[in-house]
Amino acid sequence: MKPPVRITTGQGDKGFTRLLSGEDVPKDAPPLEALGDLDELVSVLGVARLHAARPETREAILAVQRELFKVGSELATAPVQAAALPDRINGEAVSHIEEKSRALEASRPMPKDFIIPGATLAAAHLDQARAVARRCERRLVALHRSGWCRNEHLLAWMNRLSDYLWLLARSEEEPS
Repeated sequence: MKPPVRITTGQGDKGFTRLLSGEDVPKDAPPLEALGDLDELVSVLGVARLHAARPETREAILAVQRELFKVGSELATAPVQAAALPDRINGEAVSHIEEKSRALEASRPMPKDFIIPGATLAAAHLDQARAVARRCERRLVALHRSGWCRNEHLLAWMNRLSDYLWLLARSEEEPS
């Protein structure tokens, strides 16, 4: 009989954690700070998905959450091994999020004034997710400068993500 999967290793962490690629790193290392922000983003998106009125918004959010797990796996892998990951953010993913953004832009008039979040619960959570996505992008830029994140497509995708989340929030403000 296979032993049950446990959430803890039982070894104590002593302030370190092990990356997917096997290295032990301090819990406050820059890649782990970025992973914490990604975790927060996935969670905020989960709340937005729960409250989204439109099925297409819920599907779009779920797709983003799945892509963010690809981002996380790359950040949790040493740079020399990250290029060998089977599923990474690539140019196709960047094109896809750009196409989705253009479709949302074309489907409704864009606001002419600044947006104050809170018109609907889902839109407010999407706006919060947008802000967290921007923090994630800043972390990725720092990781890129340090040499940890070498995937240029990942930087572009994270940049497009905050715009896409803004557009999703606006679509949730429109009556169905």
